[in-house]
Amino acid sequence: MSEDRLAFAERAVPRYTSYPTAPHFHPGVDADTYARWLEALPTETGLSLYLHVPFCTALCTYCGCHTQAVNHPEPVMAYLEGLLAEVELVASHTQARRVTRIHWGGGTPTMLGLPGMEQVIAHIAARFDLSHVTEHAIELDPRGLDQALARGLARLGITRASLGAQDFNAEVQRAIGRIQPFEVVMAGVGHLREAGIDAINLDLMYGLPHQGCDELERSLLMAHSLSPDRIALFGYAHVPWMRKQQKLIQESWLPGAQARLEQAEAARRLLAGLGYTAIGLDHFTRPDDALAIAAREGRLMRNFQGYTDDTADALLGLGASSIGKLPQGFVQNQPDIRTYRNTIKQGRFATIRGLELTDDDRRRGAVIERLMCDFMVEVPADLLPDAMPTLVPLMEAGMVLVRGRWVTMTSRGRPFVRVVAAAFDAWLAKAGRHSAAV
Repeated sequence: MSEDRLAFAERAVPRYTSYPTAPHFHPGVDADTYARWLEALPTETGLSLYLHVPFCTALCTYCGCHTQAVNHPEPVMAYLEGLLAEVELVASHTQARRVTRIHWGGGTPTMLGLPGMEQVIAHIAARFDLSHVTEHAIELDPRGLDQALARGLARLGITRASLGAQDFNAEVQRAIGRIQPFEVVMAGVGHLREAGIDAINLDLMYGLPHQGCDELERSLLMAHSLSPDRIALFGYAHVPWMRKQQKLIQESWLPGAQARLEQAEAARRLLAGLGYTAIGLDHFTRPDDALAIAAREGRLMRNFQGYTDDTADALLGLGASSIGKLPQGFVQNQPDIRTYRNTIKQGRFATIRGLELTDDDRRRGAVIERLMCDFMVEVPADLLPDAMPTLVPLMEAGMVLVRGRWVTMTSRGRPFVRVVAAAFDAWLAKAGRHSAAV
């Protein structure tokens, strides 16, 4: 690898699932702000609902999610009550009723149990219009996915499931605290398909401890053998200053920047050879998948769940730590579960921070999103001069082309698109630490 590519790969930049990014949210956007923003939504607003369940049976050491381990039902049932109360609170503050997407994330959403999940959906259905829902998705831990659960999820209306596979190498699994043989994932996929849930995503990672190109390619081939619609391949973000359990992963176990880039590029070549269409930075789909079609038509978008074709006007986050996006800006709930629950039970939103968008934020956010989705964008003329000091070294390295107002990633430069996006980030120097670019 050339020294310039290595330097770019080591650069710390955001993942740009939003702009401005979450480290810049502040407490000036609070519960009253969120209430006003909800009340201002027009009746015809399309809504996407994100339901966060911050519990797991055990914490994986690699995990960067807002979650905690529980082994008895009381905290989960108490949380369920808070979630139901938040649904009612949101409904009481907006006339918007048309829901088009539902996404369960975590943690492990199924920790609520099927009866609990059914309660949540029934509560939503009694207050919102679910007749326009085009996708009802859930993130699943394959280790708890049996036939009964799969059938229950199908009855609930789930249409897409994302299974966390990460890596199938035993040594890697031990290092990340997630023992999950391939046979477990294969059985889970089989249960889902038997239940009629045919849209299957598999989530894998590169840059994990003790992981090399051989291990990664083997895991990808095994994942491919299950015929998923989508494979997401995320770079492991080692952020022990944010997630304490990651301190159990020794730095010496991790591949360096050069090895990470080699893994990412080897994986991209392998998946392309297997017939997958590359979507943005880290998704690979069948050519007829909705994301592939959206990418070809220039409709691909990016939000806190990653790449999406979700066209809803507002994303409402429900649950502790969840993030929402409304036309006015971003809001985030209190991450502390007990505080979240108590605040909601008092009839007040648990919004702890957020950010109201300015016109400049919207313009820059549009540039960054198109770069992340299309690898090319026509930039407003007044935004180019300040970006050029960052872009010129990338241009000289053959990673990006600037012609007039068009900024285009070359095939060689695509792994570094986050570095190019950062050139248009007016907030970057103000706060926050980030993971490596590749």
